Amino acid sequence: MKAAKPHALQHHPAADATEGGEASRARILDAAETRFASDGFDATPTARIATEAGVGKGLLFYYFPTKLDLLRTLLSERMPTAPLCDTAGLVRAGDVAGSLVRLARRLDLGRHESLVLRTIIFREASTHPEVREHIATLRKELLALTEHVLDAASTSRLTPARRRNAAHTFMAVLFDDANAGRFGGPAPDLAGTARIVAAGMTARPGAN
Repeated sequence: MKAAKPHALQHHPAADATEGGEASRARILDAAETRFASDGFDATPTARIATEAGVGKGLLFYYFPTKLDLLRTLLSERMPTAPLCDTAGLVRAGDVAGSLVRLARRLDLGRHESLVLRTIIFREASTHPEVREHIATLRKELLALTEHVLDAASTSRLTPARRRNAAHTFMAVLFDDANAGRFGGPAPDLAGTARIVAAGMTARPGAN
């Protein structure tokens, strides 16, 4: 009687996940981020992401069942909407301009990884509601954070309209500064803008 042949062991992606841990997952996200930024979400096949990450497609789908899950994870983990930054030590009462500049430095919106993700956001916002919703939430949280800093640094009570307008103004320049590196243009003067915002908050209504 012939001995039964042993069944071939089937390799399961979960084994790779256990062996590779977070390193494999991070490589997948790195590859997806690079390809989505350069080629676009729809034009990027998952096979190319897996190849560039050095993993099998089975492991990619173990971590991210769909390509859209990759996009959602990039946004939620690498450009979180809250908390944007720790405000401890940022605000000094009576120093609105300095507090705003310190906020800008703490946020550091112009850092390299942020630039790559913003490329993805600008490319995909028109076709993917998840991206539009993320932008809207991020903008809302940044506005609230800037208003908080303005309130805490101001020695006088601000009207909601004046506080909101001042926050919008500084936010616009923050984004311009962050995108200057992306487009190769001259960076705005954040400190000068902060001083203008601070002066505008204390100016009398209707004053020139």
